[in-house]
Formats: sequence, C-alpha cells, structure tokens
Amino acid sequence: MKILAVDTSATAASVCLAIEDKILGEFYTNTALTHSQTLVPMAEQVLKTTRTDMDEIDYFAVNAGPGSFTGVRIGVAAVKGMAFKNNTPCVSVSTLESMAYNMLGNDCVVCAVMDARCSQVYNALFKISGDSIERLCEDRALALSDLKLELEKITDKIILVGDGAELCAKFLENSLSNVFLAPINNRVQTAASTAMAAFKNISVDKIMSPAELMPTYLRLSQAQRELNKRLGSGQK
Repeated sequence: MKILAVDTSATAASVCLAIEDKILGEFYTNTALTHSQTLVPMAEQVLKTTRTDMDEIDYFAVNAGPGSFTGVRIGVAAVKGMAFKNNTPCVSVSTLESMAYNMLGNDCVVCAVMDARCSQVYNALFKISGDSIERLCEDRALALSDLKLELEKITDKIILVGDGAELCAKFLENSLSNVFLAPINNRVQTAASTAMAAFKNISVDKIMSPAELMPTYLRLSQAQRELNKRLGSGQK
C-alpha cells in the first residue's frame, strides 16, 4: 500500500511517499516561496527519485487543517487534483494529530499548538505511550490563558509541538515544570507524520473520495470575520 502525503498547513511544505513500514522518500522546504510554487515540483521529484508512477499510488493524504487558510486550501486542492485522475481514495488528516506522531517512542502528553493569532492557538492534546497515541480532546481554537488552565491539571510530562510551541512556552514563562519544547527537528508538522496518521485512518476505514475531501477550519478567516462585522454594523 503506497501513500502520497502532503503538508502545506503552515510556512513549511513537504511531500512524502510511504508504505506501511517505510518512508520511501520525502521532500521538505521552508522558504519564502509560496506553496503553489513548491508543492507540485516536490511531488514530481519524490515520485521520480523513488521511481514511482502516479498510477501506483493507493491513497492520497493531506493535512486538511487546522492551519493557514491559504496553505490548507492549496494542499487540499493539489491532492484533489492528483486523486481525481483515477478517483484514488483520499485521507483527511488533522494537522494537530499528525504532529503527535513526531513524538512516537516517548511517554508523555503532546500539546500540539499552532499560532491562530489574537492570543489564540489551534490545539489538541494526545497521550503518547511508546507507539500508542490516544487523543485526549478534539481539535479546537482557544485562548492561551484557557490552555494554561488545562495544562495545570496534567501531571505527566508535556511536550509542546507546532509553530505555536515557542509562543506557548513564552506565555507559560516556566510556570509549569513539566512542560518542555520538542526538539527543533521534531517540532513542526511534516508529510511523513501525515502519512503515519493516514495509515491509522485507513485501518479504521476513514477514507473518502476526492470530491468529498475538503479543508477543515476551526474558525472563520480574518477576512470573513471582518466582512461579517461590517455587514452586522450596516457598513458597506
């Protein structure tokens, strides 16, 4: 079973080709170029270097959110486009859950946090026991102050991952002795982790058609919120 996995949910972008027990190839970039410029060339290169034809792909997977509104849309649209040719099944992966796979092999609680601006984060908590992952809450957008109150109730070792990890650590200001930043090489989401999360989803038949694959947003975009505010106040 071969999966082509994609992540464009934040500043970095990556594409991975994997089978159940092996990462066959992965391309990762974190530059000023937009995902629309880097994603397709990376997908082409990972297929070329692994000598894999697009028709050999059994599933396409993508971090479908939360994350950057533009980034998530690009990743989902690209996967839909690649999958439509053969109506290849798709797997929608939570960006936050994919990051929990970065910490496999540890015994800890993973606090996945992405910067949602306005003193908020996209967040989910996961209990890691060796190779086992247990979700402790649903993906949500919440204030850093509310997240701190939740973390204060956890006695296990807590590891912060995600592009909001440093922001969260700074907000906590060493007030919780059991909270640690993940190593920099494991801190952000990658397509390899997306693939690992996708294999779990496939095992419980959480797959969909290319037409059914859609972005997952936890709140309205800033532009939509501003538009709603103007409409609500009668401004044009």
